Amino acid sequence: MKKMLFSCLLMGMIAVSFAESDYHIGVLSGTVPQSEDSLRGAEAILKKYGKASDGGKVIHLTYPYNFMQEMETTITQIASLADDPKMKAIIMTEAIPGTVEAFRRVREKRPDILLLANVPHEDPEMIADAADLVMDQDAISRGYLIVKAAKDMGAKNFIHISFPRHLSYELISRRRNIMKKTAEDLGMGFYDISAPDPVSDVGVAGAQQYILEQVPNWLKQYGKDTAFFCTNDAHTEPLLKRVAEEGGYFVEAELPSPTMGYPGALGIKFSDDEKGNWPKILAKVEKTVVNKGASGRMGTWAYSYNFAGAQALADHAVNVIEEKEELLDFDAIMKSLEDNTPGAGWNGSYFVDSNEVERENYVFTYQDTYVFGKGYLGMTDLEVPEKYKVIE
Repeated sequence: MKKMLFSCLLMGMIAVSFAESDYHIGVLSGTVPQSEDSLRGAEAILKKYGKASDGGKVIHLTYPYNFMQEMETTITQIASLADDPKMKAIIMTEAIPGTVEAFRRVREKRPDILLLANVPHEDPEMIADAADLVMDQDAISRGYLIVKAAKDMGAKNFIHISFPRHLSYELISRRRNIMKKTAEDLGMGFYDISAPDPVSDVGVAGAQQYILEQVPNWLKQYGKDTAFFCTNDAHTEPLLKRVAEEGGYFVEAELPSPTMGYPGALGIKFSDDEKGNWPKILAKVEKTVVNKGASGRMGTWAYSYNFAGAQALADHAVNVIEEKEELLDFDAIMKSLEDNTPGAGWNGSYFVDSNEVERENYVFTYQDTYVFGKGYLGMTDLEVPEKYKVIE
């Protein structure tokens, strides 16, 4: 009798676990080579809400590796999700080029589907017009906060490494200008360095080799009390390697994460049970950085922005669909971030467009800076002076 009862209970549990969801959410991410954190974030969403094919909520797709060359494929892929009659939300864990056009096509077919974009690569005003909700790292506030953090860590000079293609992007250019003004106001030297674009003829290998060769020269020229910031992920790994070996400071990456550059730069490997476990990842990276003699000189965000942002948008979308939250409730959006990053502080604001209109569907966010060997700096508790927010 007990055996039969157990079987019935087990069958009931299975029925509940795989009960057919009455709606679906589409999640699009990159793959390991070009966007591992966004992929891991998508996998975490799948684990939490289940695959639609198994009765859960999530349909997960990965966009092409060469998405710039295969943009039409990407657009078609995103738009195809609108053919699912149960689709209620589409989330781009990293809104690569083509997202705006894809969202427009979805809107034409299915205006009822919520369109959410994380880390947009396209013009801010265009993506704000196309999406229902956009979330991005706060380039404006970070223009001030990264330099202020470098000063607090002990830096006297600040080097900004980029190239013309990136500097043509509005938010990257504005952040660079804010960094320059902040450095001047804090009595720090500010220096622009142009490095090879990884998508140029030299490729990723050539761009990385340039950084490896030049960092020792820059430290010799500007001194070891110099902080470095680069706008490109490919430059991050060699930059971290040389800073750990030679000196200098590194506050945080363009898209901060303990896995952004540090594993390759410092020879760190993670076990399967560590992947996606950010406290364990942080602890392992911190131990290595300290052992390398770089304690207090190198930092990050404790949780990957791409990973946490993907999870937060999925949680928020589910809450909105189930009528537990309002789509543009700023506090609810921030709570979704905080719930997925225990112990980390967050702050944020709205994007203000070229007409000085506050876009309430475009939320800028940033996480507190974590310095290895020192801990959180408390940057999310600081108020960014208004004068920096209006610099173009």
